[in-house]
Amino acid sequence: MKRLLPILLALGTFLPGAAQIKKEIFESFKLQERRDVSYYIPESYTPDKSYPLVIVLDADRLFDQVVATSRYYSNFQGMPETLIVGIHQEEKDLRWYDCAFEETSGLPSDKGKLFYEFIGLEIIPYMVSAYNVAPFKMFVGFDITANFGNYYLFKENSLFNAYISISPLLAPEMETRVPERLTAIQQPIFYHLIAEGISEDDPSGVDMLNRNLQQVSRKGLTYYYDKYEDANETSVATYGIGRAWDRTFSIFRPITPKEYREKILKSSDPVIAYLQDKYQTIEDLFGFSQPVALNDVLAVYAGIRKKEDYESLKPLSDLCKEAFPHTMLGFYFEGEYYEQLGEPKKALRTFEKAFGMEEIDFLTKEMALEKMDALKADFGF
Repeated sequence: MKRLLPILLALGTFLPGAAQIKKEIFESFKLQERRDVSYYIPESYTPDKSYPLVIVLDADRLFDQVVATSRYYSNFQGMPETLIVGIHQEEKDLRWYDCAFEETSGLPSDKGKLFYEFIGLEIIPYMVSAYNVAPFKMFVGFDITANFGNYYLFKENSLFNAYISISPLLAPEMETRVPERLTAIQQPIFYHLIAEGISEDDPSGVDMLNRNLQQVSRKGLTYYYDKYEDANETSVATYGIGRAWDRTFSIFRPITPKEYREKILKSSDPVIAYLQDKYQTIEDLFGFSQPVALNDVLAVYAGIRKKEDYESLKPLSDLCKEAFPHTMLGFYFEGEYYEQLGEPKKALRTFEKAFGMEEIDFLTKEMALEKMDALKADFGF
């Protein structure tokens, strides 16, 4: 595959701490054209980690917003950093040719079929060969390009795991075809339909698509509809992208006080199960392991003490030994486990190990020493 580098070659060289956005000319064999493509690579990118991939059509309108949203949520909400590719389509009205559909069948035109393959057989394979791409891939489009994303649902397995469809200009029968495909596909899918204020006589079909999608009941489908009455076709993307991002990657957020009250304290399952399920779900859905957040550990620890579920202390201690190996956390929790189990000698030895390790958050050497002194006093060690 031929690719032409931009004149400013330095923009294509990713250095630690340098700007990670570049624009290149991509020479497409499928399209027999040279296309402008922008890339965002996280500043801290490392081949040792895998990253979700986001494909953004209408890059002139959407790319900067998607990059800003990704950076904000990864920096401040603990959500994963993403690789982002933006395909520019504004010049010469390319978006209308790339994403055109036949009025009778509602399927892509001849140019649309080639553009479909350009994304699936050239852009994505290039990114997979050049970077460590996670299995999770997202599609973002607006208007005619939003409709185009739906065609990737028509294969047995969807190329994308998440769709952000902003004010789609729907092809014929798409109001029924999309719900049918989302019912039939077995893989987990996030589908976000975003609309500005639409009048009752609006022929776009977005409201009908929403009504039909609300009837789809399938495990693994996560569907959201956001309608912004005050937004217009220019501002609706700004309204919707952040909320769709927040929902798609919400599982990466630290456990909130509301989660703690409603999902941990009210659950009949062992407290540790909530933490285990959360991180297993991340791995199952997104295809990579997420480091355990200290906030989540502390929330689960508080739940264990509140519910007196001391059996959960042992698996929590094992998890912390792996996630925070140089700190007191794992051995301190294990010491409490043996203390509650009525095995003071094991508890004492374990608190001694904790004492010799690094302090973390609320855990101090003084706390471990107090535990040790109390055990010695109570049992005469």
